[in-house]
Amino acid sequence: MGPSGIVDVSARIDRRFLILFTVMLTIAAGNTALQSVLPALGRSLGVADAGVAAAFSVSALLWVIAAPYWANRSDRSGRRAMILLGMTGFTISLLLCGVFLTAGINGWIGGTAAFGLFIAGRLIYGALGAAAPPAVQALVAGSTTTDERTKALTLLASAFGLGTIVGPAIAPYLVLGAVGGVEIGLAGPAFMGAVFGAGMIVAVWRILPDDSLPARQGRGTMSAYPSIGGGPTGATVAASLGRDAPTPEPVGYLDPRIRGWMITGLVMGHAQAIGGQAIGFLVIDRLNLPPIEALEPTGLVLIMGSGAALLAQWGIIPLLNLQPRQLVLSGLALAAVGSVLTGFATSLYGIATAFALACLGFGFVRPGFTAGSSLAVGAEAQGSVAGKVTSVNGASFVLGPSIGVGLYAANHTLPYLVAGAGCAVLIVYAWRVLR
Repeated sequence: MGPSGIVDVSARIDRRFLILFTVMLTIAAGNTALQSVLPALGRSLGVADAGVAAAFSVSALLWVIAAPYWANRSDRSGRRAMILLGMTGFTISLLLCGVFLTAGINGWIGGTAAFGLFIAGRLIYGALGAAAPPAVQALVAGSTTTDERTKALTLLASAFGLGTIVGPAIAPYLVLGAVGGVEIGLAGPAFMGAVFGAGMIVAVWRILPDDSLPARQGRGTMSAYPSIGGGPTGATVAASLGRDAPTPEPVGYLDPRIRGWMITGLVMGHAQAIGGQAIGFLVIDRLNLPPIEALEPTGLVLIMGSGAALLAQWGIIPLLNLQPRQLVLSGLALAAVGSVLTGFATSLYGIATAFALACLGFGFVRPGFTAGSSLAVGAEAQGSVAGKVTSVNGASFVLGPSIGVGLYAANHTLPYLVAGAGCAVLIVYAWRVLR
């Protein structure tokens, strides 16, 4: 066994590590499952598409603000307490969201009021849900040897990526009928997510030991907001390892060494968020489906997109062994073509294939942006740069969804043309600036 029984020398996964992995998977899957049904929910309740986008933008904003605080707090407080706090916030948020949406579905309150209360429930998720990932990372980082740590943290980070596949995959099957004369319908994924969250609270409480500061501190780092299209990049792994540097060096976003990479990551992230948030509405409108019947096609499109991104990061990139600049340039080209094709696609096959191509491209760009930023600085600045990378990844999902849905309201093709044009312009910038 490792120092506290998380991972042993042979990297065997024991039940404590499995619990930590499942915590991360549950957070990502629960968020993306709800995100995948929200376009249909909004249309069913007569809520403006912009209001649907705002529901996730506000929680993403709070996540970006709260995550650094919880990351620092996780370095001072007991890890289990922070994990329990994050999972409690996750569970209460989903439970309240389910109640508010049920009230709207059954006509007890108006659709706009239901969504306003839904957004209030999402604030709890954004504020408290961000407490769990830094504590999970810190617990693993502080409970493994140097040789084990990178492998364990990389495996842990992959849980978010898997969650973006699992969430949309199971969401259509979590839509419930009437319970006790009350129609649950599309609020089902919220209630079922709360059930899974409650189960994880019990599992963490029973299996993880009550702790104060562990003898070997690991670093708690900010995790990007778990959203459709946001896969693992390795930034949190680098940040967790960054504390090993003898004299940490703070690095600003506009530091000449990383400025080009930061701009690339920010523009790329917004292009991805713009297209990703509008995809549920595109499926409903292009296929001319009632909202409830669009759930499975939407889930299929999202699964193909997330699967393509993970295929790039877990399979193709290691095989090709491309350098960061090559990853960014080739990925942007694929993303630009895929985004434009998505905008003009008229069939489920066309939308799913084009969206997968765009996500494949973004799956190249994200690790290229992460690795390029890391290689631009020395060992003493790795923790600071990794924090900046994670912050940029999260910030993209604050305004990106609202911009995408706003463009979609003007013209259904527009968000994908804007995303494709942004990637094309970024190719020119990256070619000239990135080294």
